[in-house]
Amino acid sequence: MASAASPSLVLLFLVQLNILFHLSGPSIALALALAPPQQNSSKERHQPPLMQSTCNSTSFYDLCIAALAADPSSSTADVPGLCAIAVSAAAANASGTASFLANASGAAATPEADRALLRTCAGKYAAARDALLAARVSLAEQDYDYAFVHVSAAAEYPAVCRTLFRRQQRANKMMYPIEVAKREEALKRLCAITLDIISLLQTQE
Repeated sequence: MASAASPSLVLLFLVQLNILFHLSGPSIALALALAPPQQNSSKERHQPPLMQSTCNSTSFYDLCIAALAADPSSSTADVPGLCAIAVSAAAANASGTASFLANASGAAATPEADRALLRTCAGKYAAARDALLAARVSLAEQDYDYAFVHVSAAAEYPAVCRTLFRRQQRANKMMYPIEVAKREEALKRLCAITLDIISLLQTQE
């Protein structure tokens, strides 16, 4: 069994995580996911009515507007097109987080006992990305039931990573990094938005 890392080594590791986080450049969706709501902003008022009504059916209106508006094609997209954009935003988050965790696992400051955990978590986020890409295929085929299943699965992968961190914490006092927690929350919110839009599509069939 690997010995517990010293407090100073764990602290160095967390500092390294913080550096990697800033260097990796969080996605627009990640930055906006946890930002305070801006009610009645001019940007919102000038979005297409279909985007506004679609986002109004979701759990996170402000993030929905921001994530969709970041894609220029959203101005002329129909509801399935808006849903595809939402899926892509979630997939970009999952892909970026997978790369972030993979980089952290190879950092010199990372304790050896934690590298396997970070690689496992990177794999979970990569699986979430793959599930979201599969959801895009299902959306293109208008198979909304399968799209819903794929996005639901993608939303669950980060929870596995959090659980693994909690188990590791009992062994070597390693805390769940706040940067990873932020990325997890952003992905969960983007998946929730996507699921809400898929449900809207299902009711329109």
